[in-house]
Amino acid sequence: METNKNLVFLGMMGSGKTTLGKIISKKLNKKFIDIDQIIEIQEGMKISEIFEKKGESFFRRLEEKTSLLNLKNRNSVISLGGGAFLNKKIQKEILKNHISIWLKWDNKNLIYRIKNSQKRPIAIKLNDTGLNKLINERSKIYSKAKYQIKCDRLTKLELMERIIKLNDKG
Repeated sequence: METNKNLVFLGMMGSGKTTLGKIISKKLNKKFIDIDQIIEIQEGMKISEIFEKKGESFFRRLEEKTSLLNLKNRNSVISLGGGAFLNKKIQKEILKNHISIWLKWDNKNLIYRIKNSQKRPIAIKLNDTGLNKLINERSKIYSKAKYQIKCDRLTKLELMERIIKLNDKG
């Protein structure tokens, strides 16, 4: 059963939302929407610069507005920013009207993936203990997603096959 609902990827920074989103959207012939990329284009600066120059609360308001606007699309693959699903309005909209997939990784693998990345403003200030705490806190919220995929032992091809099956289920 093919659905015209949006497929929405959520999860921590570095979990592969954008990479998988691009692959899946091509495979399913759906439009790909990357919320962080839209914000960067709109603001003319990287997310880390927005955090630095305008603050996190400015970014979160912009993220809410941009996410809710783009969730009005249909038949798209959407990559949320790592913190977007923590927003109650975004969360409610996604859980009610879209297919949500949490790309879940072991903490150790996630920390390895996001360590030393200048693109991740929240993570730059945190050590391993802080990152573990952040991952654990966010995981409680991400677990509300309709589906979760444990990514650690899967190839991109295996991930793609699983996601396509979930999309077909609706």
